[in-house]
Amino acid sequence: MSENSIDYSKYQAVIGLEVHAQMLTKSKAYCSDAYDYGSDPNTIIGPISLGHPGTLPKHNKEVVNYAIKMGLATHCHIAEYQYYARKNYFYGDLPKGYQITQDKTPICTNGYLEIKTKDGNEKKIGITRIHMEEDAGKSMHDQDLYDTLIDLNRAGVPLIEIVSEPDIRSGEEAYLYLTEIKKLLKYLEICDGNMEEGSLRCDANISVMIKGADKFGTKVEVKNMNSFRNVQRAIDHEIKRQIEALEAGETLRMETRTFDALKGTTAAMRSKEGASDYRYFPEPDLPPLRITPVYIDNIKQLMPELPKALFEKYTKQFGLNEYDANVLIDDKDTANYFEEVLSHTKNTKSAANWVMVNIRSYLNEQALHIKQFIIKPAQIAEIIALIDEGKVSHSAAQQKIFPALIESPSSSVLSIAESLNLLQESNSDELQVWIDVAIAKFPEKIAEYKAGKVSLIGLFMGEVMKASKGKADPKVASALLKETLDKK
Repeated sequence: MSENSIDYSKYQAVIGLEVHAQMLTKSKAYCSDAYDYGSDPNTIIGPISLGHPGTLPKHNKEVVNYAIKMGLATHCHIAEYQYYARKNYFYGDLPKGYQITQDKTPICTNGYLEIKTKDGNEKKIGITRIHMEEDAGKSMHDQDLYDTLIDLNRAGVPLIEIVSEPDIRSGEEAYLYLTEIKKLLKYLEICDGNMEEGSLRCDANISVMIKGADKFGTKVEVKNMNSFRNVQRAIDHEIKRQIEALEAGETLRMETRTFDALKGTTAAMRSKEGASDYRYFPEPDLPPLRITPVYIDNIKQLMPELPKALFEKYTKQFGLNEYDANVLIDDKDTANYFEEVLSHTKNTKSAANWVMVNIRSYLNEQALHIKQFIIKPAQIAEIIALIDEGKVSHSAAQQKIFPALIESPSSSVLSIAESLNLLQESNSDELQVWIDVAIAKFPEKIAEYKAGKVSLIGLFMGEVMKASKGKADPKVASALLKETLDKK
């Protein structure tokens, strides 16, 4: 059957995502070993993370706090009583032969995350559960021609696993969902979201069914996707592959597939005929955990403003358009800088323009992050104040003061404006001298202006600005010029 004869639109994709987020704690999940990405292999390990006999794990309070924060951010129910479990399986990079995780009592359940689809509509993606667990080590298959090498530095690093409901219907929706997940993790400062370093990993469960059917199709799991775009590509490819297989009369099998980013295709890794039997057992060495409502409320008080709340504030309270608001909230550090500018000025639109246009352009040109930006938010607010007070023109601020401030960030904005002779003159007597000079230069144009050619005021204003060397306040000068011409 040719591709052209297949009606892809009669099928519906059903997608659920499992996201593993590595927590930004100073120590591992159940011991005091540190973790730092890029350290020499097998140098950040200890008896507990290696599972030596007689060693005992202990709770990491920050991991619990981080999981609660993510649960609150995704509208989850936080379980009061929790028990840990051992997830048993054998693999070379799993020192203990099991992972400490949560099975029957995940810390967070029944939440949701909202995404905005390409048609502008909001859609809720259900969150089935968020649970805490520890990571395994890392197997390296490409370092040696003959052997797989094992680095156990990552063993025991704390994770939360965020499991979505099968509410996602396309690769694009998956991309939007992951973008929002990453944004929340970074706003909460609990994960850096770096997929290239493995601190954020995603597996996709994908099936297709005829639209309107009451039973899901055969689920296929896809792994090894190292970017959000690759997750989208893998899902879109897999949807197409499954539809074409069904149309050709094939029977789909439950299996795990890997994604080849160069080819944009998936390939079978192993069959998965039934649910994996990990033989979960209660973890005997960690006491049960109780999280009280008071404890949850205390964490809630420490939560920052999240992207959705900031978006509502920027659009409804500050009057910014949706595009500008989204640019400002896309990165937490940018939002923080903008908020700091606003603590020194009430001109929200001007503050937004400076952050999004001037500062952003400079950072892009210099390949810098806003955390590396040398000008303080209070100084940007000082520039805005000078413009609003009519002391400097907007163009002078952009073209001369801003670059000068980058060169001399310890200087005040006013001192730079004064040293560059950029302060505008609004004194009527001084302005009148420059206006008289401008009018005297074109006496023949006065009659044309009086006859109705009001556009000539631009000619006279140009001469005023030239005579004043740019120091005339355009607003005040323009009004005084018009008044002078009307009296002629």
